[in-house]
Amino acid sequence: MKNRIIAPAVMAVLAATFAGPAPAHDAQTETVTAKFDQAIANIPGKSLRVVEVDYAPGAASLPHTHAKSAFIYAYVLSGEIESSVNDGETRLYKAGEGWSEVPGAVHSVSRNASKTTPAKLLAVFVVDSGEDKLTFPIK
Repeated sequence: MKNRIIAPAVMAVLAATFAGPAPAHDAQTETVTAKFDQAIANIPGKSLRVVEVDYAPGAASLPHTHAKSAFIYAYVLSGEIESSVNDGETRLYKAGEGWSEVPGAVHSVSRNASKTTPAKLLAVFVVDSGEDKLTFPIK
């Protein structure tokens, strides 16, 4: 499959969707950067979107859900991240480890396990192509 240049309009939507840095617990921040967005040629109506999430030392995401159609695979690139999905136990994931989230999952815990070292993960979304916003904080 040939790589495709992402249209400026698509990048504008991604920038609005993942504007960062986003606020997190204890005034620490996470930064979300769009890395890839392309329709999946052999699955009409679906797209593959990839974002990189950088956590400052001690930073955490607020509890959240994702687009209703989103299936997600999260992969820790560096550091250690604590995560809990759908009221499951909070697990520690080290670089090279990952987890998945099914459509409708609640991501109640996502935080850098270290107070001194940054952490980074890659989140890969398979989502309906029409979904513009991928993350929704739980109020």
